[in-house]
Amino acid sequence: MEQLSSLQAYFEDLPDPRMVAKCDHLLIDIISLSICASIAGADDWQEIETFGKSKETWLRQWLELPCGIPSHDTIERVFQKLDAQEFGNRFIAWTNEMFQQLPGQVVAIDGKTLRGSAEKLHLVSAWASASGISLGQCKVDSKSNEITAIPELLELLMLKGCIVTIDALGCQKSIAQEIVNQEADYVLAVKGNQGTLQEYIEARFALTDDPRFINHEQPMYTETIEHKRGRTEKRRCWVFHDTEIADRGWANCQTIIRVTCERQLDDQTEQETRYFISTLPAQPALLLACVRAHWSIENSFHWVLDVVFKEDQARTQHENEAVNLAVLRRIALNLIKRHKGKGSLKGKRYRAALDEDFLLEILLS
Repeated sequence: MEQLSSLQAYFEDLPDPRMVAKCDHLLIDIISLSICASIAGADDWQEIETFGKSKETWLRQWLELPCGIPSHDTIERVFQKLDAQEFGNRFIAWTNEMFQQLPGQVVAIDGKTLRGSAEKLHLVSAWASASGISLGQCKVDSKSNEITAIPELLELLMLKGCIVTIDALGCQKSIAQEIVNQEADYVLAVKGNQGTLQEYIEARFALTDDPRFINHEQPMYTETIEHKRGRTEKRRCWVFHDTEIADRGWANCQTIIRVTCERQLDDQTEQETRYFISTLPAQPALLLACVRAHWSIENSFHWVLDVVFKEDQARTQHENEAVNLAVLRRIALNLIKRHKGKGSLKGKRYRAALDEDFLLEILLS
């Protein structure tokens, strides 16, 4: 069980928050049990205990379980006390080792609120768009915002050769510099929080729309049209090579981008315009693909967490508990995603609950 021992190796030295001499259950057993149960469809502590009791004989093949399966109250108390930052950092270290990022892959950084948590905790997550893998997460401090959490998360990731995409709140010079320091590229959305930058980009593209300046330098351009479920989406992308942004302190920036998205359903039409800066060369098709990859995080990551793993329905009263439970979901998601067999994520979780051999396939894939 090489994959199991490899996964356990990242968590076996976690500081145990309990009085170990008085504990009936090993910390690594509780963590390993919880990961297996999360793969097999368990979404809360009660369900983890139920899974453990029904699979105790199978689990004893590789867990010690000196006092049997811990109760759901015991499991919950452990994850309430377990250092969430330490647990999360080891998850990131495991992901960096086991899920190597391909050069050129888009890594989207985005925030999500745990609505079921008592304090409505907000997490910033990194998501590899092509492989569909959660790379890590960082809790946003209640007295701060994503601007402080994003650099903390970036420092823990292995991003060399990747393309990092972030919404407008993360469009900060220090964040751009951190990405460049990791030998990665970025595509950052620009909005009103960088007012003069947005005004400059809007003015540059406005010249191309004015027929009086037809002889002015024209941007490179591409567009895509997609028909899906009765809806038509037309995306248009204009790109200028522009080094003045870099001179203003935006590390290695060489491209400004304007993207419009027009959606038509029946007689209704919606249109939005967004602006971006990037270290990538002025290649419209590539840049539009990066923007689209970032937008997909809602459907391909956050939607999965809410619908398949019921993240928004999870009721937790303790901050550590909520964050640690979120890590369990992301470990389970990565392992299921890694499995190459056919079937939906929901279907694989259900099958893993019924079929021990299939659960083992997921753990060993």
